[in-house]
Amino acid sequence: MKVNKSIKRICPLSANNSFFLFGARGTGKTTLIKYVPFLKNKLYIDLLDSDTEEMYSLRPQLLIEQANALPSGEWIIIDEVQKLPKLLDHVHKIIEEQGINFALTGSSSRKLKRGGANLLAGRAFSFSLFPFTAVELGKDFQLDTALQWGTLPGVLSLQSEKDKSRFLRTYTQTYLKEEILVEQLIRNLDPFRLFLPIAAQMNTQAINYSNIAKDTGVDYKTVQNYYQILVDTNLGFFLEPFGRSVRKVQKQSPKFYIFDMGVKRALERMLNVPLVPKTTDYGDAFESWFVNECFRLNYYYELDYKFSYLRTKNDVEVDLIIERPGKSQLLVEIKSAAIIDTRHIKNLIHFRKDFPDSEFICASRVKNRQIINGITILPWRDALYRIGLIPDYDISSSME
Repeated sequence: MKVNKSIKRICPLSANNSFFLFGARGTGKTTLIKYVPFLKNKLYIDLLDSDTEEMYSLRPQLLIEQANALPSGEWIIIDEVQKLPKLLDHVHKIIEEQGINFALTGSSSRKLKRGGANLLAGRAFSFSLFPFTAVELGKDFQLDTALQWGTLPGVLSLQSEKDKSRFLRTYTQTYLKEEILVEQLIRNLDPFRLFLPIAAQMNTQAINYSNIAKDTGVDYKTVQNYYQILVDTNLGFFLEPFGRSVRKVQKQSPKFYIFDMGVKRALERMLNVPLVPKTTDYGDAFESWFVNECFRLNYYYELDYKFSYLRTKNDVEVDLIIERPGKSQLLVEIKSAAIIDTRHIKNLIHFRKDFPDSEFICASRVKNRQIINGITILPWRDALYRIGLIPDYDISSSME
C-alpha cells in the first residue's frame, strides 16, 4: 500500500489555543501541521534547517519582530522547538502580550524538561502523534503489514520489503544519533546500544530490571533511566500491573511496549525474519499492536481510560484490564488465533469470580463473533468498538 498526505489524522489539535505537538520522529508531525486547515500559509519556522536554527540562535529577537507584524490571534509554527529551547521565553512573552498563537512541534520533551525550558505554564496544550492507527488507514489497513513493518508513514509509503527494511534500520540509527548523541541524553552510549535490542526482545513482557542490568553492565537505576528515555522520546510506554489486589498473589513489575512493530523488529534485528501466523512471535506482535492501538485511540479521543495487566505468581495472566469512567470494567484477552476455543480463554474464566461486575472479551482474528463459557470472542475491529475506542461511523464506513 502507498500512503498519501490526504489521510486524515485524528489527533485532536486545538484551533483556538497554542499547543505543543510531540511524537517520535517520522510519525508525521510536520505533515500534519502543514496540512491542518487553520495552520495553512502561516509563518513556518523549521529548526531542523541548520541555517534557520543558526539565524534564530544568533538573533532570537527576530521572533518578536516577526510577531509584531502579525495581528492578534494569528498563528506561528515552530518545528522541532527543542532545538532552541530558549526561544520559548520569547514565545511565552508573545502569547501574553500580543495574543499570538503558536504550534510547537518536537520529537522529545526530555531536553526541554531537563534544560529547565519554559513550557509556557499551561498556556499551551500538549498533544502527541503516533504512527497510523487502523481507524486512520481505514480500508487501506492491512494487519500483517502492521505487524511485520509497523505503520510509520515513511514505511507505508514504500513498496518493496527491501526498502522498508532499509528505512527502519536507518530510523533506528537516526534515533541513536540525533535523539541520544546530539541531545546528550546519556553519557555512555555503548550500554544503551546493548539495552535497545533487549528492550525490544522483552516487548510485552514484565520488566526484570536486575537481569537487564547484568546483560548491559550497568546498575538497576540506569536501566530504569534508559526506559524513561524511551518514554520521553516517545518510543514506547509502560503498562502497569493492576492496582487493586485480588485473591491471588500478583506480580508488580510493569510491562513496556515499543510504540511501533517495525521499529521494534528493527531494534532486535528481526526484519529479515518473516512473521508467520500460529507462532509465538506472531502472537506477541498481535498483542503489541493491539495494546498500542488501544493506547493511541484512548489518547486521541481523550477517553481517560486506564490500562493495566494482571499476572499472578503462578503466571496466570490477563493481557489487558481497562477501567472506563462511567462504564463497566473490561478484562481483555488478546489472541492472534483465527479459531478460538476454551484453551485460549482459560485465564479469563479463571478470574471471573474475582471480577463479578466486569465484562470479559477476547480480541482475536476470528471472522465472526461467538460466545464460549460466557466469554465473548470478537474480531479485533469489533473488540475495539466494544471497548469504546472506535466511534460508530468509523467501524461502519472506514473499517469494513
